Amino acid sequence: MQYGDTRGVPHASPSATPRSPADRRATRRRRRWFPAATALAAVLPLALATPAHAAVEWDGDADNGGTAVFDAVLCDSPSYVYQPDWNDGRGKVFGFTKAVGSERCEGHGIAGHTLTSGRTYWFGWESMTKTGNAQTVFQWKSWGTGAEHDQNYPVIMKVEDSHLKIWYVAPGEQWTPIGNIAWTPGTWNRIELGIDARSSTSGSVLLYVNGQLVADHRNARTWDLKGNVPRWGSYGSTLTDVESVHWVDGLKMGAARSDVD
Repeated sequence: MQYGDTRGVPHASPSATPRSPADRRATRRRRRWFPAATALAAVLPLALATPAHAAVEWDGDADNGGTAVFDAVLCDSPSYVYQPDWNDGRGKVFGFTKAVGSERCEGHGIAGHTLTSGRTYWFGWESMTKTGNAQTVFQWKSWGTGAEHDQNYPVIMKVEDSHLKIWYVAPGEQWTPIGNIAWTPGTWNRIELGIDARSSTSGSVLLYVNGQLVADHRNARTWDLKGNVPRWGSYGSTLTDVESVHWVDGLKMGAARSDVD
């Protein structure tokens, strides 16, 4: 017999076995109930096995409000930040452009968030520079000036000599290099930076670049007298005769690395 071929199969006339409205309602109820229960039984184990979504505390992507995602934009004239969309699937990105003759162009802080000590912050983003000497591309910047802080920037990252380098800077400007990795200008790189913010020397710094562990520094003082905030962009007073551009995409903040990967 072919599928769909009903020859030779006895058929009952629709009027041969009349049913009451109650019978019909009961049939309809059964038709609704059992498939639903079966579907629930099939879906429930999958739902219980599905991991929780990442807890992004701050979405600093350029498509999420432009430079309003920062507390401030610090660009010395004629430096500027622009937001191109190159139709590569990323949408808008930040282009921090430190012009010839100026020292900085940076996005400072996180709008709408007051950071505190005693917890871990993870920051994730994609980074690309125009040259292999983009100077300072990230600072864990201390609040205040002069005597208001002891460290100024407990964690600092630079692109120098086609390498991404990271330092821990202890009170008294004691610079300790804690990692570096080769860096190719004009290429996107995935950055994941974890800072356990502690005013004692129990803090730590972790850095992953393109999934590779680059720095793992413990016993660090990572929270200054008045606190700290992140800065992204390009900063440096020792190289002002060349334009420096640092493109940044997909900025996020969370409590764990999985929140920002």
